[in-house]
Amino acid sequence: MPRMIYDYTKNVLEKVSFDIKLFAKELKKAVRNLLPYELEHLKKWLLYFTSEKPELKQCIHIVDV
Repeated sequence: MPRMIYDYTKNVLEKVSFDIKLFAKELKKAVRNLLPYELEHLKKWLLYFTSEKPELKQCIHIVDV
């Protein structure tokens, strides 16, 4: 079940990546809802995903909180 939440979170983040504010909002939700090991996976995925969208790199700090 937790893997489904992680996958859903990634899917949502991909869909809202056109808007930095919306992306940050969904990322904050992810930090509240995901387990610690899932957050580590999300950090790695974010580094990969934001390499193609540099405008979103400023949101990575949200996961480090």
